[in-house]
Amino acid sequence: MTYQLTTPLLDACVLGIVNKEDSYGYTLTQKVRELVDISESTLYPVLRRLQKENCLITYDMPYQGRNRRYYSITEEGRLRLAFYRIEWMDYKEKIDSLLQDKPKDGKKMGAANNMNVNSQQGGGTYK
Repeated sequence: MTYQLTTPLLDACVLGIVNKEDSYGYTLTQKVRELVDISESTLYPVLRRLQKENCLITYDMPYQGRNRRYYSITEEGRLRLAFYRIEWMDYKEKIDSLLQDKPKDGKKMGAANNMNVNSQQGGGTYK
């Protein structure tokens, strides 16, 4: 992915997954990795921090002779997730408005025209 994943956005992703269902560490990591390029070693400190901030709780369940640590969202975690959702929608709307393919005069411009205008105004072109 081209865009950097910030801490609040990663927190929102984790809380969104755990909000749907309790997850153990490995499956949670795999679900996040389906969406963004992140290592397992990056995710476990996030889980510990969210647990410390009372957004997640853990419990162990036996599975094939071993214990799996499951993460479950708390009420504090649900409140934080609701906040992140509102912030995300606001941020997304602002970015979408910047990236829209329509100038203020209402005429639609294609990508090639946009780059031509940019070149004519002294800007470089996208490689």
